[in-house]
Amino acid sequence: MGTTENLKTALSGESQANRTYLAFARKAEEEGYTQAAKLFRAAADAETVHAFMYLEHLGRIKRTRENLKEGISGETHEFTKMYPDFVKAADSEGRKEAKTSFAWALKVEEGHANLYKKLLERLDKKQGLDYYVCQTCGLTVEGEAPDRCPVCGKAKEQFKRIS
Repeated sequence: MGTTENLKTALSGESQANRTYLAFARKAEEEGYTQAAKLFRAAADAETVHAFMYLEHLGRIKRTRENLKEGISGETHEFTKMYPDFVKAADSEGRKEAKTSFAWALKVEEGHANLYKKLLERLDKKQGLDYYVCQTCGLTVEGEAPDRCPVCGKAKEQFKRIS
């Protein structure tokens, strides 16, 4: 295997480790293990440093307009092909919780593609909007969180402000 394939493999591994360690940190916090949570978050941050290096070496980080277009393409693939297939498979296997998660993600990814498109159209205009992310299903909205999440039904308090 050559360097390009090694970079892709390393990027995948580091990215998965980052998310896994953040989930471990959340669990450690819930259980009252503050020091373990800190260490998991520190390791997750280190994995992000590695992933960013590999993205750079692969030439994947471009100018913002190109990055938005790539985001639109990736999100569109997810909500038009990937997640519909995943929903069907989970349904046929009777995996109700997985089916629900995939169905939520499908709706959320479509929203991401639309937000990227919207921002691409107005990229050069002065903006000051925040985004809010539902911490149950991942719905991302612009401006202000809704009273109830239209995807999973959780209350406004479940949204995290991203500024």
